[in-house]
Amino acid sequence: MRGPQGAIAAKMGDQKSKNPLKTFIRLLSYYKECRWQLIIALIFILIYSAGVLAASFLLKPLVEVLKQTGITPDEKYAKYIALLIAMAAIYALSFVANYTLNRLMLGCSVKILCKLRIEMFNHMQSLPLSYFDKHPHGELMSYYTNDIDAIREMLHRSITQLIISVVSFVGIIIFMLVLSPSLFLIVLVMGVAVYFIAKIIGIRSSKNYALQQKALSKVNGYIEEMMAGQNIVKAFNHEEQVREKFDEMNEDLQTAATRANIYTNVMGPIMNNLSHIFYAITTTVGVIAAMNGAVLIAFLQYIRQFAERISQISEQYNFILMALAGAERVFELIDEAPEVDDGTVTLVRAKYAADGSILETEENTEKWAWKNVTPLGVEYIPLKGDVRFFNVNFSYVPDKQVLNDISLYAKEGQKIAFVGSTGAGKTTITNLINRFYDVEEGVITYDGIDIKKIKKSDLRRSLGMVLQETHLFSGTVMDNIRYGRLDATDEECVAAAKIANADYFISHLPEGYNTQLIADGSNLSQGQRQLISIARAAVSDPPVLILDEATSSIDTRTEKLIEKGMDGLMEGRTVFVIAHRLSTVRNSNAIMVLEGGRIIERGDHEDLLRQKGKYYSLYTGMTELT
Repeated sequence: MRGPQGAIAAKMGDQKSKNPLKTFIRLLSYYKECRWQLIIALIFILIYSAGVLAASFLLKPLVEVLKQTGITPDEKYAKYIALLIAMAAIYALSFVANYTLNRLMLGCSVKILCKLRIEMFNHMQSLPLSYFDKHPHGELMSYYTNDIDAIREMLHRSITQLIISVVSFVGIIIFMLVLSPSLFLIVLVMGVAVYFIAKIIGIRSSKNYALQQKALSKVNGYIEEMMAGQNIVKAFNHEEQVREKFDEMNEDLQTAATRANIYTNVMGPIMNNLSHIFYAITTTVGVIAAMNGAVLIAFLQYIRQFAERISQISEQYNFILMALAGAERVFELIDEAPEVDDGTVTLVRAKYAADGSILETEENTEKWAWKNVTPLGVEYIPLKGDVRFFNVNFSYVPDKQVLNDISLYAKEGQKIAFVGSTGAGKTTITNLINRFYDVEEGVITYDGIDIKKIKKSDLRRSLGMVLQETHLFSGTVMDNIRYGRLDATDEECVAAAKIANADYFISHLPEGYNTQLIADGSNLSQGQRQLISIARAAVSDPPVLILDEATSSIDTRTEKLIEKGMDGLMEGRTVFVIAHRLSTVRNSNAIMVLEGGRIIERGDHEDLLRQKGKYYSLYTGMTELT
């Protein structure tokens, strides 16, 4: 049986940081957001470090005053008190400097994290849908929680402590050389030993911290997925299997975290024991050499500080390695290739001149046109909703064709329906229309324009969609309807709800249109959520509608209620309908029957019944859709 380490490696691969130095430098570049705060903080770091070193150096004159001869006790006492006051003042100054620099670094880290989150979120909006198909929501959320939290700890504390420790370390070396170059040779041996120990531990820590972050991401993703699907888990009595899977993933996380922290925690005891050994060696050498007692006491104090600083440097180094593992994942997200959009044709508001020509306007004329800028000038094409496929082939992954040689047309105002078994390619066709994915071969035109030439945001603005899986956002019912067109008035939202026959049930909610929706609208029934989704499409007033199983979650009675409203919504628009219930497509201008990514039958309802093929079998109940 494989051990825990083998299990982790098999599941995660070698997640060692690819280039920690490059990631660290890139992260430091964000300090430009608060460069003046950083400069002032660095000044206070120097003040703080110098104060701690100077206070320790005062131990030498303090001891010498006690041993001094030739002065009266009062003079000796006065000098001793003066030195103590000076030491207290230095410590007070160090305290103020330390407090100030920590406040400055805290403010700086907050600004940097704010910018990182903005970059991450904004970039995620530009990523293609295929990216989200490959990455679970929990994993993406882990970037904003675990990875950002590790970066925060590094920016706020680790870097500050590292700089303080390095500056103090350099200062300690200088003071030790001033006190006794011969004793410093002992410390030099200690430093070489520490360097090689830290190097060995650092290499192992880097790898295991990366494994820990990856395992934590998987655990968070699984938790979110299971919490969202608790009703399914309980319905199928899979609680035990879910627990077992979680225990397995949690054990992987425990193993990775344990290995990462073992290397981190072992450094402290090693440094502590080394400091004791070298402290004893230095004391012995100093006594044998009959060294000045004041010098020896001060030097021994620096020995302790020397060991402490090395321990702090190694500790912060490990924390930084953990943060860099998270930062690398964040930067990988930020560097992910955005959705390609080479479109130049845009959608503009239009009005017609007296001679029938199209003019661009800022007025809300409820008329739109495609604006195509060519070397010969600007061309305006009326937005009608004419969509055509010419020999389209498509696959989500290589060697697995989903659509094969699809050709069809939908003239302005026509209703085109797609029927077929699950996986036949129905939804894929609609995903190609709005360019969630781009065709591999063939052409799709919209009002005679290749859709690849249309700017994606403008293309999608002209399309209204009602999907099988509804998603409602936190906010009021009115807010969710208005999501279809953010500048829609309350009156327009209510009118859209009436078209979808949602107004009746909305009006009977506790606060009507101002009722707050929670947890993706869990305080509504599935049918009610779908009606709001239909109202959202209605308020966008698009020339082309895509209805992907739009009534699948609505009972037969509710379906009858919205049929009239849907007819009103579809009037004058080009409509693509995907439906399992064949009763909803009877009045379509054309029905496409798909199987294996091909159109095997086409025609209106009566034509297809006369053909007595696949559609006939489905409609008469001889065959069922799956």
